[in-house]
Amino acid sequence: MSADTTREGSSLTRYLARVAGVEPHEAPAVITAFVLFFCVLGGYFAVRPLRETIATIQGGERVADLWIVTSIGAVAIVPLYGWLIDRVRRAVLMPSIYGFVAVSLVVFGYMFRTRPEDMTVGAVFYVWISVLNLMLVSVFWSFLLELFDSAQAKRLFGCIAAGGTAGALAGPLLTDLTVQHIGNAGVLFIGATLFFGAIVAQRLLVAIWKEGRAGQAVPVDRGLGGNPFAGFAIVFRSPYLLMLALFVVLLSSVNTFLYFEQLNIVRDTFPDVAQRTQVFARIDYAVQTLTVLSQIFLTGRIAATFGVRALLVMVPLAMVAGFVALAALGGFVILAAVIILRRWGEYAFIRPGREMLFSRLDTESKYKAKSLIDVPVYRGADMLVAQLQNALRQGGLSSAGVALLGAGAALAWAAVGMWLGRRAERAATR
Repeated sequence: MSADTTREGSSLTRYLARVAGVEPHEAPAVITAFVLFFCVLGGYFAVRPLRETIATIQGGERVADLWIVTSIGAVAIVPLYGWLIDRVRRAVLMPSIYGFVAVSLVVFGYMFRTRPEDMTVGAVFYVWISVLNLMLVSVFWSFLLELFDSAQAKRLFGCIAAGGTAGALAGPLLTDLTVQHIGNAGVLFIGATLFFGAIVAQRLLVAIWKEGRAGQAVPVDRGLGGNPFAGFAIVFRSPYLLMLALFVVLLSSVNTFLYFEQLNIVRDTFPDVAQRTQVFARIDYAVQTLTVLSQIFLTGRIAATFGVRALLVMVPLAMVAGFVALAALGGFVILAAVIILRRWGEYAFIRPGREMLFSRLDTESKYKAKSLIDVPVYRGADMLVAQLQNALRQGGLSSAGVALLGAGAALAWAAVGMWLGRRAERAATR
């Protein structure tokens, strides 16, 4: 290693220590995890505007039906993932997951290029990306929970999450700049390229994990063994995990109430399909700009000063006010502001806070119970609330009424977050 490289590494280490509280021996793992999360969310968020555009084409009622299929897929993927994590070494499984996603995006890109008007292809892509996106994030954080202990998680997860946010900013920005030139199929190839980058970063992070260079004991790299359905039993016998599942149900409910209002208002406001993709991309990178700054400078400090409870409660309370404003005023501008508030708060504060709640659990819970809560519980709530909202709208409920229902769900969300935060903070003091 050259003297210049050594000085650069030392400067970066000092900067991370000053800004994010990263200790020198943690820096390689934190930087690699940052890059990995950048590639994962960059790849996903590059193609996410295409998913939302497909939703506007399919229409609200069909999307509600697609969410039923999505929830079935979410339930099916958990025992499959449990079977893999039981039998396949993490050093092999983790990079392979990202490789599978990269190849899938290439295949869908080819299909969109050769069959651009095929509604069935669009519907299959919508379901596929909706199932996989939550699993990808859950897999990432499960591995990070094995790499870092609970004290490290509180200090470091905000900084690492900023890597994902930077990717989530770069992805839609690339889409916005290129979609008019390369089309929606080309956007999928950009996403695939970023996931190929994730394979490299994951292999480097696995090497750091296997050598114990993040401060943990050197692990044994083998499948976990046991029952691939164990996540269900682990959750149902734990009041703490059941409340965490309820927290996710309420989070999903708030998101779903907002999501279907978004589809209707954006469709009516922007008739051009490519323009809708650009609008969704611009909302994405507005959210991610706010989020990355918060994760670097605020999230870890808020968790250290006020505890995880603050991360879990302040966003739901802000959403109560947002839904009330939407009910009173309506329109695209208010909707966009509430969407940005909700997603900024979720990515900057709620998601790192949720991951901290898992940090003191055993390894099997970190993988199996976590994937159950993150994917089928989340998507199942999506499906049920979507069907409920669709039925209420057909029954004559106005947009203002939907917004008030969202405000009620957000208030309950805040109460559950308060309970979980208190429970986690009591456990940390023992």
